[in-house]
Amino acid sequence: MKALITGGAGFIGSHLARKLLKKRHRVSVVDNLSTGTIDNISDLKKNKNFRFYMDTILNRRIMKNLISKADIVYHLAAAVGVKYIIDNPLESLETNIRGTEAVLELANKLGKKKVILASTSEIYGKNTSHKYSFRETDDRVLGSTMITRWSYSCSKALDEFLALAYYREKKLPVVILRYFNTCGPGQTGRYGMVIPRFVRQAAMGQPITVFGDGKQTRCFTHVYDTVEATFRLSLNRRAEGEVFNVGRSRAVSINYLAKKIKEMLGSGSKIVHVPYERAYEKGFEDMRHRKPDVTKLRKFTGFRPNFKVDDILKDVINYFEE
Repeated sequence: MKALITGGAGFIGSHLARKLLKKRHRVSVVDNLSTGTIDNISDLKKNKNFRFYMDTILNRRIMKNLISKADIVYHLAAAVGVKYIIDNPLESLETNIRGTEAVLELANKLGKKKVILASTSEIYGKNTSHKYSFRETDDRVLGSTMITRWSYSCSKALDEFLALAYYREKKLPVVILRYFNTCGPGQTGRYGMVIPRFVRQAAMGQPITVFGDGKQTRCFTHVYDTVEATFRLSLNRRAEGEVFNVGRSRAVSINYLAKKIKEMLGSGSKIVHVPYERAYEKGFEDMRHRKPDVTKLRKFTGFRPNFKVDDILKDVINYFEE
């Protein structure tokens, strides 16, 4: 098939491109490199089935051309990372909302092209229970509009509403994927991603900075697992018009990550706790726990993650050392 990946020079997008090319599909990537990098796709440029276009998804002319030639659109282009969202609030909202609106409109107009929409676990907002696993139909609990962090959650929720409206009213085939903390080789810590940031700090003998008390927990997913689940769902006709959690349901604390990375690298770095307001902005809010219920994903695809947290850490460390 002919696949278009928006944001395909980003972390997840580049790994997805690699997988599709191995399956002998033709892949076009459009990315403005605001958070992606050319290094992520440098090994793909010689592949005769690969094309890269450096441009924004807000450029309607080029998007019309690319979507008209595609059989399927993997829409991964978005402003990502807590730090990036806080530093670039207006650009983030424009990219996430106007960009998705343009992709859906053109996909519908140019032949009902299937759209795989990358969403986020941020949709669920705040949660206080470490025992609870979020289901796709659960309510959302968000903070004040004065807290920039929640603008990302709201923008991605609007993306989901738009996609589902196109499915229900226009019969546009869409599948929505809520990614939970995807990590692995190729990810940088520039925009607040915790594992590569810890690895870099520990490897360089710098203080490992844990924001808050470090007792907050997350479920980390290897990028290879994320890409495999994405690929399976994109080929599943029954998944159209549905929303899926994509992740691993085993949670670990941020303190555990810091200690484990320090141990694996044999680093002499000190683990330092930094208040959220000093790390981000005044009034910043975080959630204590976030865990996905992946029953629906398993039911539709039979997918189970193959990689554990320690596997992720090893791969990120190896990537950094290389």
